[in-house]
Amino acid sequence: MRHIISILLENEAGALSRVAGLFSARGYNIETLTVAPTEDSSLSRLTIVTSGSDEVIEQITKQLNKLIDVIKVVDLSEAAHIERELMLIKVRATGKDREEMKRMAEIFRGRIIDVTDSTYVIELTGSGPKLDAFIQAIDAGLILETVRTGVSGIGSGDRILKV
Repeated sequence: MRHIISILLENEAGALSRVAGLFSARGYNIETLTVAPTEDSSLSRLTIVTSGSDEVIEQITKQLNKLIDVIKVVDLSEAAHIERELMLIKVRATGKDREEMKRMAEIFRGRIIDVTDSTYVIELTGSGPKLDAFIQAIDAGLILETVRTGVSGIGSGDRILKV
């Protein structure tokens, strides 16, 4: 089962490395990883998407809590949450493909953020399946480059991750 683990950790050199090392040392795969400072510059929030049984995720959570830099760990998948991903995709946009790319960006509520004579860069945000659907909906031969952020997630309602 897919899990989104949100970690609040000290914003110090080596903290991310220790978390990633815990996963690799135990043979757990990290599907996506995002990290950035929080409103408190001494803390970072790390969001990891991984797969595993409830028992495996419980073991990961316990081991993460043992790391000295880790302040708090929450499995966002356990309750209502919001998740989003950002994708920048550069596509060939010449001739008839130019209007088609513009139309597809509008359908998927994307924005064209860079325009040249032969390319568009389209920005899309949403769930992973939405971004995958956009890629499937356009001609694969028109895709020049794709960059994705990985999942960012937050608990819904009153559920917060704070010290």
